[in-house]
Amino acid sequence: MDLGRVGIWSMQLGRMPHVAVRECVAEVEALGLRSLWFPETLAKEAMAQAALLLGAGRELVVASGIANLWARDPVAMMNGARTLAEAYPGRLVLGIGVSHAPSVARRGHDYGRPLTVMREYLDAMEKAPYQGPQPAQPPPLLLAALGPRMLRLAAERTRGAHPYFVPVAHTSFAREQLGPGPLLAPEQGAVLCSDPTEARAIAREHTRHYLGLDNYRNNLRRLGWSEADVAGGGSDALVDAVVAWGDASAIQARVAAHLAAGADHVSVQVLNGPPDRFPLDEWRVIAPALLEL
Repeated sequence: MDLGRVGIWSMQLGRMPHVAVRECVAEVEALGLRSLWFPETLAKEAMAQAALLLGAGRELVVASGIANLWARDPVAMMNGARTLAEAYPGRLVLGIGVSHAPSVARRGHDYGRPLTVMREYLDAMEKAPYQGPQPAQPPPLLLAALGPRMLRLAAERTRGAHPYFVPVAHTSFAREQLGPGPLLAPEQGAVLCSDPTEARAIAREHTRHYLGLDNYRNNLRRLGWSEADVAGGGSDALVDAVVAWGDASAIQARVAAHLAAGADHVSVQVLNGPPDRFPLDEWRVIAPALLEL
């Protein structure tokens, strides 16, 4: 499977009508980027979304970042992935995760102990019966992993990890925990704007939401950030560490830093613009620089 060194991560994929999604997929492929990542929120269901994206593309690798394990049982997760991998060989990456306590509660579940839940879920996925045609190759499985124990579980039981909302320092930490073999594919937020005040204002709309979630806040504290840094929308220093901003070369430099720190692939989430618009213009600006990496 050829993910390329850099891909696109888009929250809008779950919010936009499919006619716009098809145009988005065509644009990403035309730009020469190899992979497109999408989340699972309370918008489009992950397996249906993956099928639509795969059908809209020709060679694009589609990756869930992440499919929420609380949204379907382990047999449904495994067999949904097998179905898509058989139909679209070499084009699906299945990223799964335990999500966050507030999101899980909205689905009517008890968050429980994330590591135990994930380990038991993986056990059940491995035992999932399947009577359909087997794919030529099983889809690579990644875990949404931030802390050392989940990262080690990713190394032991899956192809690797897809950390989200992390600075470059976390990539170094994650590589140490994973060891040299597993795939490490972090997400990187980015704002194509060189004015510090404007860029940080856009970035802080992003950081404010995620700093309200314990998993991300605790992860940053583990990396040495203070309570003052993670309060509200985050200090300027933290915002700058989590979200790359500037021109295309500045965003390229941040992605390069992740790759130098041990990442195999980086998915870039452009934060410019409203949630109901794909940042096509921004992708067109940054794509040539990213493809140089």
